[in-house]
Amino acid sequence: MIIRDRKFEGYTYVMAIINLTPDSFWKGSRVAADDALFAVEKAIKDGAAVIDIGAQSTRPGYTEVSADEEIRRFEEPLRRIRERFDVPVSVDTYFEKSARAALETGADMINDIWGLTHDAGMAKVIADHNAAVCIMHNSHTEVQDLWTEVPAFLQESANAALEAGIQKDRILLDGGIGFAKTMDQNRELMMHYDRLSALGYPLLLGTSRKRLFGGNVEDRLPQTVESSIRAAHQGILFVRVHDVKENAEGIEKAYGYSIHQGS
Repeated sequence: MIIRDRKFEGYTYVMAIINLTPDSFWKGSRVAADDALFAVEKAIKDGAAVIDIGAQSTRPGYTEVSADEEIRRFEEPLRRIRERFDVPVSVDTYFEKSARAALETGADMINDIWGLTHDAGMAKVIADHNAAVCIMHNSHTEVQDLWTEVPAFLQESANAALEAGIQKDRILLDGGIGFAKTMDQNRELMMHYDRLSALGYPLLLGTSRKRLFGGNVEDRLPQTVESSIRAAHQGILFVRVHDVKENAEGIEKAYGYSIHQGS
């Protein structure tokens, strides 16, 4: 998997969530625009290999903001991050307009929770910028047959990405835990996530502090770390998390060494 000029393979890397939003479900991930550089610097020191910027909350029951508002929120912080840090940066959006603005400002990947299906021109914009994409499964209706519908959606979207000109080694798949699935389906998907590897693409797991763990969001860190360790044992390429240090340390223990510290 290539993001920017970096090749990711043979490990489970941490993607750090940086939310430039006032309403993301975990308050610990909300970052004011003026504090974005500090948040990114800390994430990198804690072991993040990729930074994922979100300018719109997609928590259950969220109120959508426009592409223009997304751009207003992320454009200047993204520019400053790009100037300051040599780290691959992803922007979380399903709007073609936002994706274009992000890529022109210096983003290296688009993380699309609608898997290239929301805006018809999304795949072409990504291809035109030779960028990477994370394709997530989502649906307007709840999944009925988990292991038929999710792989079928991801395969169709990956095919659309290839047809638009996105390079295969720049495509990442996300099963969409917490989206259009029952709690039991979310847990089953998490436990057997590596089954999606049969599609022939690297995977990203996003479980950080999500409701499938039960209890209060403040108390879900141990379960999140456990899921990251499981991902490492399953050979998942990325975990997308709020708490970088704890998850990075868990993954290091699973592998028995740290790629960030060279030990």
